[in-house]
Amino acid sequence: MSGDAVSPGRTYSMISVVIVGAGPAGMMAAVAAAEAGASVTLLERNPFPGKKLRITGKGRCNVTNNCSPREVVEAVTANPKFLYGAVNRFSPADTMAFFENAGVPLKTERGRRVFPVSDKAADIQEAMKRKLREAGVRLLCGIRVTSLKPPEGDGEKWTVHAEREERKRDNHAGPSHEDAAPKREKLRFEADRVILCTGGVSYPLTGSDGDGHRMLKSLGVGITELKPSLVPIETKENFAPLSGLTLKNVTLTAWLGKDAVYSEMGEMLFTHFGVSGPLVLSASANMQKRPVTEYRLTVNLKPALTPEELDRRIRSDFEKYAAKDFVNALTDLLPKAMIPYVVKQCGVDPRKKTGEVTREERQALADVLTGFRIVPTGFRPIAEAIITAGGADVREIDPKTMEIRSHPGLYAAGELLDVNAYTGGYNLQIAFATGRAAGLAAGTEN
Repeated sequence: MSGDAVSPGRTYSMISVVIVGAGPAGMMAAVAAAEAGASVTLLERNPFPGKKLRITGKGRCNVTNNCSPREVVEAVTANPKFLYGAVNRFSPADTMAFFENAGVPLKTERGRRVFPVSDKAADIQEAMKRKLREAGVRLLCGIRVTSLKPPEGDGEKWTVHAEREERKRDNHAGPSHEDAAPKREKLRFEADRVILCTGGVSYPLTGSDGDGHRMLKSLGVGITELKPSLVPIETKENFAPLSGLTLKNVTLTAWLGKDAVYSEMGEMLFTHFGVSGPLVLSASANMQKRPVTEYRLTVNLKPALTPEELDRRIRSDFEKYAAKDFVNALTDLLPKAMIPYVVKQCGVDPRKKTGEVTREERQALADVLTGFRIVPTGFRPIAEAIITAGGADVREIDPKTMEIRSHPGLYAAGELLDVNAYTGGYNLQIAFATGRAAGLAAGTEN
């Protein structure tokens, strides 16, 4: 368990704040509340804070997106209006300044994604820990909060029930004997205000397993359906032979009926179960309103070419390989592993001599190259999702302060809320902005 991180001689206001969850939202909320003058205790169930933060961006931590607040809101796929105020009050520029002032140089890469220059997520985590110490936050790790009890009258405080798991070794056991069953120490904290920053239900091994949702639900707070978002997609097609193949500079479009609900150029990859990669993850965030099987995906493999340019390119290749079979004339157009899939979709006899391919068959090939069809059958399990869609119903939360309207003194921030966005640093920006809003509100006298 971490020791207290209280600065000697620090003078606190009468406000006491307990924050549950030391992820990005929780740590930012703790710093903000402490800097506002509150006495802050931050509880984390893992042995150290920021466990999930360390694995974001494939261990590099895409800390924010170097864009305007308006562009952040435009990248939000669930309840964007709710975030307008919080993101304007703590913008991507503010997030970048926060970490650079904390000693972490940043850089902006493709898609305006912001990373530490070191490419180490641990640097962001360590910066947050330094800020906690400097602000005088009391950080207690290895503690799981189990329930909340609201104040029962004037002058009463919130009660936070928790437990600390301690394993004691059986000294009489042989060397191969496992640790004895854990002993759970019951703990109790009291505070004027409580902020829940327990995350969603994705990556449960990092501690995000729905505790916050259960606590809110027990208090009568609405929780919208929890679903995976920014998640790989399983497909009807067997893409196992293509597993590991990455397509760059292609355009992926998600369709619902005749309407394109998402279309973007970028990178995607094939897996043993279907498709993944940045484009697919972002598409999944736009495929939440209806069952996934009602959507369809198409990939433009040649988005840089106009129809006329593509036709000229196909005719040129066909002239070059006029004596070859159709299936062997596509090696300049496509990755070798994809050729059988494209040939099957366009319906041309693979053994037909290229010089005998008709204009209609050439057009059929062009149609597949610009609209390679993929049939989704499901999302991967929510445990594999980057974020959780759904959560605390934002209609029950003050967008300025993140306070639960029905429970004064109780706040929620970060992925616990029913808000989510595309990949690219937007979701961490949401966590930092909502965490800061909650921390400032909770740490300030009314």
